[in-house]
Amino acid sequence: MTRVGAVGFDLDGTLLDHRGSARSAAVHFLGSLGVVASDSILDSWFAAEEQHFERWRSGEISFSQQRRERLRSVLPPLGVDVPAGEVDVDELFGGYLRAYESSWRAFPDALPLLRSLRASGHRIGLLTNGTEAQQLAKLRRTGLLVEFDVVCTSERIGFAKPDVRAFAVLASELRVEPGACLFVGDDLVKDVDGARAAGMRALLVDGHRHRELPIGELVRSVIARSADAR
Repeated sequence: MTRVGAVGFDLDGTLLDHRGSARSAAVHFLGSLGVVASDSILDSWFAAEEQHFERWRSGEISFSQQRRERLRSVLPPLGVDVPAGEVDVDELFGGYLRAYESSWRAFPDALPLLRSLRASGHRIGLLTNGTEAQQLAKLRRTGLLVEFDVVCTSERIGFAKPDVRAFAVLASELRVEPGACLFVGDDLVKDVDGARAAGMRALLVDGHRHRELPIGELVRSVIARSADAR
């Protein structure tokens, strides 16, 4: 097998603690509406996020529409009315969005890992299913942006994970063959299966960081094995 010369990463759940940020924001937002965010309510919030984000990813609805649909799915069963007008719904969602943005945090091991890879001569890329503006804003806020040679958002490149064409664009922009790229992500289907189908190595990490080994050790272990391969 080819030695790993570049490492690609997913963003949310892999380098950025999306779940923690979103949970904190949801608790704050729902509380502002008079709703105590129990575990079951938060489960419903995240289920709606996943459902309608996937509808956007597949091209069924716009990015703004998936935000509106999330509120329309979750709030009425909790006794909270959702305005009829789109502008008013967007303003309502803005309350959650502001709390979410203020909660953005990278995992503590993310920046040291990226710097270590750069110091060892590896090219570093990001492949994320999201909008260009929001994903770049996350990278700037968390200080991760400067560590990447390449940032590929699905909005910019026109393909979303797990489409193998998304991974092909990442490899091309990193200037390596897919077989020389390791992709790291927290989603088995979108990140791992997609990367492997494109000819890359892939590493699944726990988005909640419950693994016994730190992500850096896992990544370096894969890279070391690739260097020993003949």
